[in-house]
Amino acid sequence: MSDETAAATEPGETDALLSRLRVIEDQPLDTRAEAFVQIHDRLRATLEGSDSPIAGGPQATAG
Repeated sequence: MSDETAAATEPGETDALLSRLRVIEDQPLDTRAEAFVQIHDRLRATLEGSDSPIAGGPQATAG
């Protein structure tokens, strides 16, 4: 993980994700799919959002 990625992650987000995954794993099989879809969608949105320049970073300045 790069420093930029680590800096962009809120403290506790990883713990919250792991906790949510544990809860999902404890659910009956037929209810897990929707929960995993929700996590997938959120992770995808987060990763796609990380493509934008970080404020103050080298790509954020016009030159």
